[in-house]
Amino acid sequence: MSSMVTFGTCFVIGVNAFLFDLKEADLDPLLKYSTTEIRERLVDKYRISDYAMMVRNTIHEISKIEGVMEEAVKGSQATWCKQLRTLTKRSYINMYRDFGYYRLRIIIYVLMAICLGTIYYDVGNGYTAIQARASCGGFVSGFMTFMSIGGFPSFIEEMKVFSLERQNGHYGVAAYIISNFLSSMPFLLTMSWASASITYWMVKFRPGFSYFAFFALNLYGGVSVIESLMMIISALVPNFLMGLILGAGVIGIMMLTSGFFRLLPELPKIFWKYPVSYIVYGSWGLKGAYKNDLLGLEFEPMTPGGEKLTGEFIITNMMGLSVSYSKWLDLAMIFILLLAYRITFFFVLKVKEAAAPYLRVAYTRFTVKRLERRASFRESLAMTSLSKRHNAPHPMAMQEGLNSPMQQY
Repeated sequence: MSSMVTFGTCFVIGVNAFLFDLKEADLDPLLKYSTTEIRERLVDKYRISDYAMMVRNTIHEISKIEGVMEEAVKGSQATWCKQLRTLTKRSYINMYRDFGYYRLRIIIYVLMAICLGTIYYDVGNGYTAIQARASCGGFVSGFMTFMSIGGFPSFIEEMKVFSLERQNGHYGVAAYIISNFLSSMPFLLTMSWASASITYWMVKFRPGFSYFAFFALNLYGGVSVIESLMMIISALVPNFLMGLILGAGVIGIMMLTSGFFRLLPELPKIFWKYPVSYIVYGSWGLKGAYKNDLLGLEFEPMTPGGEKLTGEFIITNMMGLSVSYSKWLDLAMIFILLLAYRITFFFVLKVKEAAAPYLRVAYTRFTVKRLERRASFRESLAMTSLSKRHNAPHPMAMQEGLNSPMQQY
């Protein structure tokens, strides 16, 4: 690569010296010609000049010392692991320095957890506590994960940097996706565990560390899935506003099919239940939250003196959910969806990268056809074609029919 840079530098210096040394007597006879003809005559004059000979000799001497590189080296020379470490470190530093990326969101989540904890403080085991616990779980699985959309502006900025660096071949798509996930993990864990700690103990859900850990991991999985979804959307939309609208709409559909606003057995089976309710995180998160909180508890009946309601009865009969499998399977499904969303993000970036040249060509043709319909554009084009001195500029190397300085030799 250094040889190619050296050859190009020699060529540019030689051409500049040739043009700088031209006298007024050399230029006056050319004024009667068009711009294209002037350029052609200058190229012919340069080819037989002493400057061209000097450039050829210099390139020949350099090639004997360094060796001619037939093909320029493209892309990063670092190993994949080195790329991953560097990207993870850089992304983490960027996330930490940008106050609005995660630190502000952590503060908002903590304040929201305090509000939620005070509203549902010591919810108890009465009959009305059944609805209160379900509402609190629905809010955590739904709206608290919905707030992850606040990081979308940062995702847009990251995609701009990624597109530029990817075009230069600095790193691969897989390294970028994994580094983004690893660098955001400490912030998301802090956000989830801080919010869960406040809400869980103020509401006084079931005591026990395993129940609390499930609650926090459930929240972390939901937030991570939403962030992955927003990364996919940021790769598809051209600007922030469209991404925000599309992201809010998709997350709204996820919340509607989670089983809180409409019980899962009552969802229309075509499309909404199969497959939508199975590919959104909300249904799995809400089922796991209900099992984690209600199984093993007993609640007061609606009428005093009646038989107490067990958590299993509430889940199976009032909510229409199955308890035949563990809550940990529900949690595992959330992380499987997280992996699926990240893989989808990978393929979206790959397809976008492969289709970008064709899309640009199609958009250019569409724009040209649209402009050609305008009378003002046709008039300006006709006026430009009448001038002999305003032709499209081309590099001197292209005028010579050369792609590199070496071909002159």
